[in-house]
Amino acid sequence: MTSPRPVVVLTALNDPTADHVIAELHGRGVPVVRLDPGRPDDVTFSAHAGTGRTWHGSLTTPTRSLEPGDARAVYYRRPSRYTAPDDLDDQDREFAAAQVRHGLGGLLAALPDCLYVNHPHRNSGAEYKPRQITTALRAGLEVPPTLITNDPLAARAFAKEYGPVVYKPLRSTEYRQDDELRTIWVRPVDAGEIGDGVAACPHLFQQAVDKTADVRIAAVGDALFATRITIDGDHLDWRWDYDRIAYDPIDVPGPVRAGIRAYLSAFGLAFGAFDFALGRDGVWRFYECNPNGQWAFVDDHTTGAITAALADLLEKGHPA
Repeated sequence: MTSPRPVVVLTALNDPTADHVIAELHGRGVPVVRLDPGRPDDVTFSAHAGTGRTWHGSLTTPTRSLEPGDARAVYYRRPSRYTAPDDLDDQDREFAAAQVRHGLGGLLAALPDCLYVNHPHRNSGAEYKPRQITTALRAGLEVPPTLITNDPLAARAFAKEYGPVVYKPLRSTEYRQDDELRTIWVRPVDAGEIGDGVAACPHLFQQAVDKTADVRIAAVGDALFATRITIDGDHLDWRWDYDRIAYDPIDVPGPVRAGIRAYLSAFGLAFGAFDFALGRDGVWRFYECNPNGQWAFVDDHTTGAITAALADLLEKGHPA
């Protein structure tokens, strides 16, 4: 009797979001091979290709084994960044990191005849905010006036014209101050406080939306799961304090639904976590889409529905 083809889950060890999906797949009798390609010390693999055959061979972890050609789907969640052993010098560490990324990472991005949710190369292309905004506008979604610049004069002029304005980092990046890990939140800025330090790197400024709530949408294939997020307080970034947030399911207007589908199609994504502002004027304004964003923090019913939808997608799979 042929064993069912497994789902491969690529993520860090501590990932409660992936845990939901893995538990659901286990409950359905679908085998799962979970590994973190950023921590490959306990992974052994030999992959062959040629003479008319694509990649085949074996990949083993301490608890699972995988024939590369047998994977039915890959759930690419949040693998950690590879860190080379401390006993290597800088040049060898750089070399080793590149070989792991292009060897093991390359193999896991080239598994034949399986569905990726999402393919890591598509995720990478969809993470850049300028491209996100271009794609959202082309998809018919509303986007607040936005400026990306390293010119302090342009930043001040934008703040004067479109104020109130907020600053957002172009990418979430680890930032340490006094050996303490800090988070750079979305925050309001006034033209008068924009200094010449803007010239050091690109900054993103955006007109603040006069909003009643935020909306997080998990798009799984054609299904959309939207949550209205309201904050007990006046801070702009709802991630600042999860204990002061209320979650309520909300319907997605038809034009926004169509725009999201067009957006996903443009990037070739099967999943996306979208953030919108719900304006007092009733307009939904696009902020960003994280192609492998979090979703398990919302209400239990919606979390369960997203879990089931992702498991459905991964269980079915389809040729890449």
